[in-house]
Amino acid sequence: MLIGVSGDVGSFSEEAGLIYAAKAHSAKHEIRYLIDMDGVLAALERGEIDVGIFPFVNYNSGIVWPAFTAMGKYNFMPIDDLQLNVEQCLLAKLGTDLSEIDELYSYTPAFEQCKGFINQHGFKLIDWGDTAKAARDLAAGILPNNAGVVASAQAAKSYDLQIVKRGIQDIQPNITRFIVVKKAG
Repeated sequence: MLIGVSGDVGSFSEEAGLIYAAKAHSAKHEIRYLIDMDGVLAALERGEIDVGIFPFVNYNSGIVWPAFTAMGKYNFMPIDDLQLNVEQCLLAKLGTDLSEIDELYSYTPAFEQCKGFINQHGFKLIDWGDTAKAARDLAAGILPNNAGVVASAQAAKSYDLQIVKRGIQDIQPNITRFIVVKKAG
């Protein structure tokens, strides 16, 4: 089973994809990292994946608008949904102190889930389209060395970044619902 997710390695969508593969009892599966919802639904329409998975609502920050924008452009069939407790973390390059970080890179819905922490520290926010992509790009030197990233603990592990602070989201549990879709017809 080819599973397309709207995120990079270490994303919450990857985690949702792995949960779905286990739920579907698919011993043989492959995750395709398609970064955004539009990419997932376009790949589904072209027959490049069997199912697509992406977030559509967070109980704290609300509707994931890019998901609904993409869903309006493609023909698909919803087949399942999953709930995931999303723990947002502040990630940085090894040895970076919280006091050195003035810019955060991530995805706007992730920022929306962490308003209290962000406002407390006065960070400048830069939408990077995906939490895990921001982590990957920080590790690769594409982002400034003293930048912070809002992403998962798995992204920190995947890209050898340090977790400066765990659980920076405003509420706990921080539930995000993911939709699982297949090609219509």
